[in-house]
Amino acid sequence: MKVLKFGGTSVGTAARMKDVAQLINDGTQKLIVLSAMSGTTNGLIEISDYFYKNNQAGALERVNMLEQKYDAIIDELYSSEDSKKEAKKQLSANFDLIRSHSKSVFTLFEEKAILAQGELISTAMFQLYLKEQGINSVHLPALDFMRIDKNAEPDTLFIAENLNKLLTASPDAEMYITQGFICRNFYGEIDNLQRGGSDYTASLVGAAIKSEEIQIWTDINGIHNNDPRYVENTKPVPVLHFEEAAELAYFGAKILHPTCILPAKLSNIPVRLLNTMEPTAPGTLISTTSKKGKIESVAAKDNITAIKIKSGRMLLAYGFLRKIFEIFESHHTSIDMITTSEVGVSVTIDNTKNLDNILNDLKKFGMVTVDRNMVIICVVGDLPFENVGFQAKVIGALKQIPIRMISYGGSNYNISFLIRAEDKKEALNALSRALFD
Repeated sequence: MKVLKFGGTSVGTAARMKDVAQLINDGTQKLIVLSAMSGTTNGLIEISDYFYKNNQAGALERVNMLEQKYDAIIDELYSSEDSKKEAKKQLSANFDLIRSHSKSVFTLFEEKAILAQGELISTAMFQLYLKEQGINSVHLPALDFMRIDKNAEPDTLFIAENLNKLLTASPDAEMYITQGFICRNFYGEIDNLQRGGSDYTASLVGAAIKSEEIQIWTDINGIHNNDPRYVENTKPVPVLHFEEAAELAYFGAKILHPTCILPAKLSNIPVRLLNTMEPTAPGTLISTTSKKGKIESVAAKDNITAIKIKSGRMLLAYGFLRKIFEIFESHHTSIDMITTSEVGVSVTIDNTKNLDNILNDLKKFGMVTVDRNMVIICVVGDLPFENVGFQAKVIGALKQIPIRMISYGGSNYNISFLIRAEDKKEALNALSRALFD
C-alpha cells in the first residue's frame, strides 16, 4: 500500500479537493494524509492569539469569518443537499468547540486543541466528498493512533500497533483517510508533531505499515537544482539519496523539513515528491540510490549569525571545544556550521533568541566577534574527497564572492559556504552557471 500526503495548497479549495479525489481514485488501495486547507492554520493561530489576549469578541469574530469561508466551500464541494447538510453539521461542531474556549482560561493546551481543528475539518469534508462519489473510504482518526512520548518524540511502537489494528478492522476499503500534523501526547492531550507536520505524519505512517512508497504532494515539481526565486531555468532533480535530501532540506529547500523523512529512511521506504497541479510530472524520488560523481542541487539558508571565539588558551588545550559547545547546549541553541583553527573556532546559528546570553558566556573564554545577516550556501551531491576537482569547481564559481566560512568533510554529500546576505543572489546564479549550465 502507498501513503499519499496532500498539503494545504493541494486541498485549498473545493475545486482542488475534487482534483485530489479524482487523482487518487485509480483502483489501488492507499492511505491518504491530509493537511489543513491553506490559510486555515494561520487563521486558527490568530484566533488563539485573541484568546491569549483575553479579547473574546475579536476571537469570536475571527471564528465567524472562518466558518463563513468554509460554508462557501461546502456549497461548492457537494452536489447533494444531504451532503451539504451533513458537512455543515460537522463543521458547526468543530467551530462550536473553538468558541467554547472563550469561557475558560486559555493556555497552550487549548491552543493545540484549536490548531488541530484545521486537519479535523479538512479530513471530515474530504471523507464526506468521497462518500458522495461512491468511493469506499474509511476515516482513521490520527488521535487514535498517533502519539508522542514524554520527550515529544513519536512513539513508533504505539503508532504501528494501533494503526495496524484500525486497518485490519476495515480490510476492504479503497481509501483510508487520516490527519497530518496532529497527535496526542504521553498524557492523552491533543498535541502536534511540530517538525515537518503532515510530511512527518506520512513518513511515520509509511514506516508503521511498511508502505511500498510514500508520496508527498505539494504545488512544486519536486526539489529543484537551485532556488527558482533567485535563479532562472532551474530544473527538478529526478533522483536524490536520503542524505542529499536531508542536507537540502536543512539548508533551505522549503519543500521538506529536515527530519520528516527520517522514519522512511530508517525503514528504507522511497519517498516521491510530486506536484498536485501537474500530476504527470515525474517529480523527485528520494531513496538509498544516488547518482555517482554528480552535483545535484544548491540551496540557501537565510538569517544566519556567525560567532568567532579567538583564544590563546585554545592552543594545545583539550576540553576547550567541549566548554564552548556546552554554552550553546545550556541555551538550547543548535549550531549549523563549525570551523576550527589552532587559536579559534567559528560557528553559525539561526536562532538568536538567547544570543546575548551566549555571547556573555563565550567572553569568559576568549575574544568574541559576531557577523549578522549572513547566508549559508549549500552545494549537495556525491562529494567524497576522492572525487577530484569538484571542490575546486565549486570554489572557483564563487571567486568573486567574499566567503566568511567553508565547511567540508563533515558529510560526503555537502559543501557549505557562509556569505553575506547581499551576495546571495549572485552566488546562487554563479553556482548555477558553473555546475548546471
